[in-house]
Amino acid sequence: MTSRPLSVLVLHGPNLNLLGTREPDVYGSETLAHINDGLVELGRELGASVNTEQSNHEGQLIDWLHDTEETADGIVFNPGAYTHTSIALRDALAAISAPCVEVHLTQIHGREGFRHRSITAECCIGMVSGFGSRSYALGLRALIDYLTSPAE
Repeated sequence: MTSRPLSVLVLHGPNLNLLGTREPDVYGSETLAHINDGLVELGRELGASVNTEQSNHEGQLIDWLHDTEETADGIVFNPGAYTHTSIALRDALAAISAPCVEVHLTQIHGREGFRHRSITAECCIGMVSGFGSRSYALGLRALIDYLTSPAE
């Protein structure tokens, strides 16, 4: 491990900017700003610098993924609905070297049938879903553990 802190990019996909007001019975009442603040603090506790970004635009998410080659050691990513539809995001994840943990607030396999398949997951080292906003913290912990553990 280097002497600099690990750098982690947390990406939030479409509609996640509406957390706290969008279907709180499904997604909870916690805002994205509150989730991000918690992740920055958790990252600090775990020795990582955490940068958070959100976009409703697929191309912007792809650009940020491409940028990780220069800016991040790993990624925690909630692609939102793009999870189930975006071959472009899947290909962007496959094209970069930074490991990614996919996260979801809800348990995607317990929802509508079209949400059961993740196109992006096959390019990730793992997935955490169903724990509400804690899915992000669990994903960040798993990613940092992966980045700091000796290769098996």
